[in-house]
Amino acid sequence: MKVSRFLLAIVAVALGASCASTRPATKSVAAGFGRLRLIGEQTIPHNMPFMGTVTGGLSGIDYDASRQQYYMICDDRSELAPARFYTAKLYFSAQSFDSVRFTGMTTLLQQNGQPYPGVKVNPALTPDPEALRYNAQKGCLVWSSEGERIVNTKDTILTNPGVYEISIDGHYLDSFALPSQFRMQATDNGPRRNGAFEGLGFTPDYRHTFVSLEEPRYEDGPRADVGDTTALTRLIKYDNKTLQPVAQYAYRLEPVAYPAIPANAFKVNGISDILVLSDHQLLSIERSFSSGVKDCTIKVFLVDLHGATDISDINSLKTANGVKTVTKSLLFDFASLGKYIDNIEGVTFGPVLPNGHKSLVFAADNNFSAAEESQFFVFELIP
Repeated sequence: MKVSRFLLAIVAVALGASCASTRPATKSVAAGFGRLRLIGEQTIPHNMPFMGTVTGGLSGIDYDASRQQYYMICDDRSELAPARFYTAKLYFSAQSFDSVRFTGMTTLLQQNGQPYPGVKVNPALTPDPEALRYNAQKGCLVWSSEGERIVNTKDTILTNPGVYEISIDGHYLDSFALPSQFRMQATDNGPRRNGAFEGLGFTPDYRHTFVSLEEPRYEDGPRADVGDTTALTRLIKYDNKTLQPVAQYAYRLEPVAYPAIPANAFKVNGISDILVLSDHQLLSIERSFSSGVKDCTIKVFLVDLHGATDISDINSLKTANGVKTVTKSLLFDFASLGKYIDNIEGVTFGPVLPNGHKSLVFAADNNFSAAEESQFFVFELIP
């Protein structure tokens, strides 16, 4: 989802409405996982040119250990350049995070081998890229699109969200089956606009793929709001051999962190990415933003699927009884860094550090806005 803030950042500065705090950034509370220690951060220049494109909109990131490089999907809807992903190198150690260097750009291709068109050419075929992962077992990439849902008096555009396998050079290979609950509809049914397939990840054995829905479907209830803990979204579990869904789980979102300014302005909280740890455990990023508040509120949770109800056959969580949601515990709150935090939409494990600890890399989507930043944060995971 895009939460662009060209003018809102100016309003936030004037009102002093920052959601950052000055608490130390070394403690996490998710049992059995460890704690995060910040190594460093880097920000790439706004609208940095690269291979004939404008960089920005980095909505997903994944690490390829065999090539020692990162894949980063761009959520440009073929407007500034054809839909694409980048490769990059990040240079860091346990002591410092020194730089980010882009190394390549690859165009995402349709099944017919052609680049995806922009909205001015064919809005029904225009994608909204949001997540990207490298499948080391198959040697391919998997990416997700949120689709499109525009319903007004002038036009109706309905493009389903999707998850696609592609080759390293961007060619279409296959697509994951789409359960009927996630088809875009002109009525208040199915996914909301900009609230669909925002995150994905593989189990370590590559047997399954999990896909996260950013916000609740219409049938599952209202969107997240300030002080409201009733918003429920979904996680989908796929079989990687058949590309068929095998289960769905209900996920309870946190409330929106701050009231919007003015009160009726845009605000949101949803899952911006997931990082799968096992067949029953994953990390989730919840990203809350409110108009008039400069920072995003970014919280990372450890999520457990044990005991959760398979809701594949439940069309409405709003009316269902006895549904057990996944459990989650807070791992890290980015507000504890005491600095400006932007729209973090990507997370991946990086290389193992010299001391044997894992590294975690987060990336922020600047929405191609001069008021926002393409940030990278690197952490050490201390067992």
